[in-house]
Formats: sequence, C-alpha cells, structure tokens
Amino acid sequence: MDFVDIVNYVFVAIVIGIILAWAFLLKSMANSFNKTPSLDKFSNTIHRMPMVSVILPARNEEGFIEKCLDSLLEQDYENYEIIAIDDSSEDDTGKIISEYAKKNPRIVHVSARPKPDGWMGKNWACMEGYKKTQGELLLFTDSDTTHSRNVISLAVSHLLSAELDALTVIPKMNCLDRWTKITLPVLSTFLHTRFSALRVNDPTKKTGYFFGSFFIIRKSIYEKVGMHEGVKSEIIEDGALGKKVKESGFKLRMVRGDHLVDAVWARDWPTLWHALKRLMIPLYLQNGKAAIGVFFAVLFLLFMPYVFLVYSALLLQYSSSFATLFASSAVSAGLLYAAGLYDARELKIPAKYAVCGPLGSLVIIAGFLAGLAHAKSNRSVSWRGRQYHMRDHVQNSISV
Repeated sequence: MDFVDIVNYVFVAIVIGIILAWAFLLKSMANSFNKTPSLDKFSNTIHRMPMVSVILPARNEEGFIEKCLDSLLEQDYENYEIIAIDDSSEDDTGKIISEYAKKNPRIVHVSARPKPDGWMGKNWACMEGYKKTQGELLLFTDSDTTHSRNVISLAVSHLLSAELDALTVIPKMNCLDRWTKITLPVLSTFLHTRFSALRVNDPTKKTGYFFGSFFIIRKSIYEKVGMHEGVKSEIIEDGALGKKVKESGFKLRMVRGDHLVDAVWARDWPTLWHALKRLMIPLYLQNGKAAIGVFFAVLFLLFMPYVFLVYSALLLQYSSSFATLFASSAVSAGLLYAAGLYDARELKIPAKYAVCGPLGSLVIIAGFLAGLAHAKSNRSVSWRGRQYHMRDHVQNSISV
C-alpha cells in the first residue's frame, strides 16, 4: 500500500464520520419537525385576557413596517397595545409610525433616545419600548414580520393554559433573494440539533432560545432576568435572553407557527453575508479555539463530501482506494443533499434551490470564515447602518 492509498483511507475514515453525523442530523430533523408542538394545538383552559404590550423596534424599516403594523392592527385579541419604537432611523420609518399612531390610538409611537455606548441598537430600542408598556404580558416581534389575525389570541391562550413563563414561535422564514433560498436549507439543518424545540422544551436540557420575530413573556419574568439591559451587548440578543430565561429556572416553550407568523431572515446578499458573520463572531469572542473547531466541523460536514467526491471521481481508475473513497463520498454527499431537500420542503423553498446545495455550503463556509477574520481584527461590524466594535461587546450569554 503506497502513501496515496494510506491518505485515501484516512479520507474514507473521515467520510464515514461525516456519514454518521448526517444520519444523526437527519434523524434529529425528522424528530424536530414531527414532534415540535404547534402554537394552535394545546389543551385550552378558561382564563382571563390580560393586557399584552407588543414591543416593535424598527430602524430603517420603511419597506416592511407598514405590512407589519397592518397585521398587528387586525388582531382579534382585544386587550393589547403596540409600542412601535423608531430607533434613530435614517429613512421614513419614524414618519410612518407617527402617521399610523395618529390614526390608531392602539399604537404608541416611541422615538428612542440616542444609543448609549456598550449597547447593541435593537437591545436599546427594546428597552426604550419596555419603559412605555402597560401590559402584563410583553410580546416582542420584528418589523419585517407579519402575523395572522389570531396569533396574539393563540399565544396568550397557549401561554396561560400551559402555565408558561415565556413562549416563542418558530416562524415561516421568507426568503426574498436567491442566495438566501440556496443557503437557508443547508444552514437550518443545524437548528434541529443545538437549538431544536425538543431541547428547548426539555427541562433537563440547558438550551434556551427565543426567535426574535415572535416571543411572548410575562413582564414580571422579563424583569427578573434583567430585561434587555441584561443582554445589552449581545449580537444575538433574542437567543441570549431565551437562554437566561431557561437557566433561571422559568418555564419556556418553543412551538411551530410557520402557518401563522412570517418573518424575513435575510433580505439580500449584503444582509445574508452580515448575518452569517454574526453567527460566528459571538462564539469567537467567547472562545477562539472553540470557534475555530466549529468552523472546521462545519467545513467538513457541509463542503468536504463534495471535494472528496470530485477528487476520487477524477482518479477512480488508479486504485481501489479511490473507488472506496468515491463510494463513501457519494453516500455522504447524498445524505447532505437529502437533508437540504428535506429542510427546503419544510421551509417551503422550491427544491431547485436545494439542488444548489454545494454553492450554499460554500457561501456559508465563506461567511463563517469572514466572521472569524472579523472577530480577530479590530474592525467594526456594520448592522442596520451602525458600526459596532465587537471587542467592546463581550458575548457571554449564548454559545452558537
């Protein structure tokens, strides 16, 4: 056996590990999709109708906020208010909120004061909105989210009937451009393991997470965990707040609501690129070695099966080791494709985008690598028209 054969069989061993990992991921995905509870399926009990304060932060959202406000104003729940916060927008967001507030007394227009040092913008806007709330329950949502007419009623009933402290809804992720449609089915395969609803809903697990597009929490619990001030420097503030709720011993549940809530994950290529970088930066700032380890794990899971497949296919005739590597690589690439197609179906993304899985994997790897490079440097991170120097924002509340 020559050196090339030895190298090939080392690659085979790596690929077998990748196959086992994807078999586990596929099983986790199936369990997550099939066993996650739904927002509108629960044992309803007779309960009162406490006031709900919807907290809606918005910065430079003139293209989305009208649709969001319209969906919130059409709710069939009677006892609620909408705290719409203009977070120093540079477009007509503030004007739109002001016009809506003049016509609809349910809407409270808040102009956030200038963001203090040490705060992320959205976190500050949420705190500014919280100070104006009158409700016993707080519902946080994003300005690029739309809601079905009965979603607040369902959320309140589910929360109170199950005697929960907080409830978060997995929305339908709307993809507005082809790059997001290509990458999201690949990326979201990991959400069904580390941040799956089954882990969040298991009291024996430490995993806690909120989807920023929709989570409802008792005001008293929100105050006890430190509010957004307690996660003021977190990039992924919704996940960090959800983790604090779970770790504090409060009862949190994650449910499916993709038929009731629509959210936008990334709007275009620049937003997607920044979003991918933001997933890696917090982890590196916590533990650089762990972040690098995660990057290589993702590299081998998402992209190397294709590299091994092409490499072995080109040299298939030279020795049996190449044939063995080709066969194992084909299986691993097939599982990767199956996961992407499965996720795309659940995300309601056309299968033709999942077929571009290798390209989606490459974009994710490149985005994660750029995030690592950014975290190592002193360069600022751009988000919603603001610059953040991340070394001044220590990330302790969530492990990505």
